[in-house]
Amino acid sequence: MTILDKIVRHKIGEVEDRKELFPVKLLEKSIHYTTPAVSLKKYLLREDKSGIIAEFKRHSPSKGDINPFAKVEEVTIGYMQAGASALSVLTDKEFFKGTSDDLKEARKFNFCPILRKDFIIDPYQIFEARSIGADVILLIAECLDAKQIKVLAGLAKSLGLEVLMEIHSEEQLAKLCPEIDVVGVNNRNLKDFTVSIQTSIELFDKIPADFVRISESGISDPNAIVKLRQVGFDGFLIGENFMKTPDPALACRLFIERVKTIEDMLENAIA
Repeated sequence: MTILDKIVRHKIGEVEDRKELFPVKLLEKSIHYTTPAVSLKKYLLREDKSGIIAEFKRHSPSKGDINPFAKVEEVTIGYMQAGASALSVLTDKEFFKGTSDDLKEARKFNFCPILRKDFIIDPYQIFEARSIGADVILLIAECLDAKQIKVLAGLAKSLGLEVLMEIHSEEQLAKLCPEIDVVGVNNRNLKDFTVSIQTSIELFDKIPADFVRISESGISDPNAIVKLRQVGFDGFLIGENFMKTPDPALACRLFIERVKTIEDMLENAIA
C-alpha cells in the first residue's frame, strides 16, 4: 500500500466524521461562503507577479517536520509581499499537520488566490473549502477516476471555486474535463519518489493550451523556473524549498529576485 493509498483510506473516515460534526447547512452559514473567490488563473497570468504559488507546509509524511512552529500570518503575508502570485495551504491534519484554521488565518490577512491543498475525494470537502475561504481546490488524478473528477469539479464551479487538477503522467490527461481551470504536473515519481522537472517539460505539449499550466514539486533552483517559463509554464508551486528555512518569506523574496536577475541577464544577452 502506497502512502497515497493510506492517506485516501484515512480521509474517507475523516470526512464521514466531519459530516456529522459540521453538516453542509452549517458550513453554508460561514462568512466566506458567498464571498466572491479570487481567480488563480488571472493571478498566474499577471505580468507583475512571479507565477509562484507559495505553500504553507509544516510537515510531510516523507520528510517529517519541515517547519512545525511557523506562523501562518507572518509567512503568508511575507510570501505575498515577496511577489508570489498565490498561496497554497495544507489542510490535512493526519499526514501534514495542517488544519482548516491555517487556511482561515491565511484568508484573514491576504487578498489573493488561496489553494486548499488536501486530498479531496468527497463533495463534502468542496462545501468545506468554500466555507473556510479557499478560492481553488486540488483534485489529484492519481486517486480519482474521470467521473469523480468531473462531478467534483462541476460542484466546485457551481460554488464559484476554481479547480486545479494534478497529474503525474500523460495517461492521466484523459481525465481532463471542461470544468478544470489549471493543470499541474507533479514532478515527483510516485514509484520511487525521485523528483525531476523533466517530467513537466516532457508533458507540457501534451496538455491542451486552453488550460493554465503549472509545474509542481522539487523546484529549488531559480534556473528551473526560468527554464520552465521558457517552455511555456504559467505557474510554479513551491513549498518545501521556502518552508525549510528559518524565514520562508525571505527565502521566497530572494528566490523571486534571483529569477528576475537571471531573466534580465538572458534578455540583455540576446539584445
